[in-house]
Amino acid sequence: MDQRAIIWDAVHAERRRLARDLERLPAEQWDTPSLCPAWSVHDVLAHLIDSATTTRWGFVRQMVTARFDFDRANDHGVAQHRAADPQHTLEAFRAVIDRTDTPPGPLATRLVEAYVHGEDIRRPLGIEASYPPEHVMAGLEYMARTGARFGGGRERVEGTRLDPTDTDGSIGEGALVRGSAISLLLAASGRPVSPGELNGAGAVCSGDRRPGSMGP
Repeated sequence: MDQRAIIWDAVHAERRRLARDLERLPAEQWDTPSLCPAWSVHDVLAHLIDSATTTRWGFVRQMVTARFDFDRANDHGVAQHRAADPQHTLEAFRAVIDRTDTPPGPLATRLVEAYVHGEDIRRPLGIEASYPPEHVMAGLEYMARTGARFGGGRERVEGTRLDPTDTDGSIGEGALVRGSAISLLLAASGRPVSPGELNGAGAVCSGDRRPGSMGP
């Protein structure tokens, strides 16, 4: 199996698992704030539908409509796919699980999208999940080499060595940051993680930085 097929298999598997995790979610919990500022868990699921159905040319059209404001484009996508009834949104998500459409960018972005947004939803709801570390690491490698201008986390991890505790390999050079691959990916993506998830000289857990953030 080629690398493209391997990545899509991983993305589709994660979409299926997220749909299963949400199928019995009580109605009142759909408005729970996610890890994405200003978005509920319902909003994040709508965004995942938008992302799964956006082609390269569709992305260009979205950006033109949004006057090249990435956040505005995302908000438009959420509004388009967020049904009044969360169960209808979930059904729409199930319908796109096996799609292979993608906005422009390396295919590793689909792994970042699946795993980070999965945790954006699960963590506030108290749903625990494990992720295939080899695929999480592929997403982390992309984030570590890509600047914030293009949605990456290079500036956040600069001057650190990311050392996952659940798989082989490390990324970068500098002050050590240790933690699970998914915790490292979340921190590189600008999400808060719990105290103790990351440790080492490069893990910043005090002052005006968010718990679990990274810095030299």
